[in-house]
Amino acid sequence: MRGLIGRKVGMTTYFAQDGTSHAVTILLAGPCWVVQKKKVETDGYNALQIGFEPIKRTQVKKPLAGHFRRAGLPPLRVLREIRVSHPDAYRVGQALTVEMFKPGERIHVTGTSKGRGFAGGIRRWGFAGNPASHGSKIHHRPASAGPSGPQHVFKGKRSPGHMGNRRVTVRNLKVIAIDAQRNLLIVEGAVPGPNGGLVLLRAPGEPPEAPATG
Repeated sequence: MRGLIGRKVGMTTYFAQDGTSHAVTILLAGPCWVVQKKKVETDGYNALQIGFEPIKRTQVKKPLAGHFRRAGLPPLRVLREIRVSHPDAYRVGQALTVEMFKPGERIHVTGTSKGRGFAGGIRRWGFAGNPASHGSKIHHRPASAGPSGPQHVFKGKRSPGHMGNRRVTVRNLKVIAIDAQRNLLIVEGAVPGPNGGLVLLRAPGEPPEAPATG
């Protein structure tokens, strides 16, 4: 398993040694700690629960504080589960750092896109709109919602509605550089979410995030 929790720092331009420029996103990736191991025998699936961002003891409630105390770790702000094939290859309390990734490889980055509120079809889907001449009063509205035969709107029809604030995964982003001392990962391209937003990084071919338990 190669996966980390991080935060989006922002975008900038990166100049390579050959003089080419790249639009890149800087990510604060880890360090993360293994808080708990899930196994098929006890939980029905194999996974690691990892934590990110130490916080004060007063910021967590007693049950969660006990959970961290059993793991021998300080309270952490963010907990996520990531699927693994062999959880026994890791130990509780182990630190996972950005050094698990290498420059030149590809990674998947999952985040929550920026919420834009209610948006019309032109902004949300890029509709061209209707003619704005000859007295038209509907040039900024969607046209027909479908054929006249079924007499209903098909599921998935692109319409005005809430835009953004959804879980988005951008796949195969190239790792440009790594700063292990500052836990920074520089990837080529854009990453969903605002600056400071949480992201989940994992290597291609790795199992996805484990299902939420409760």
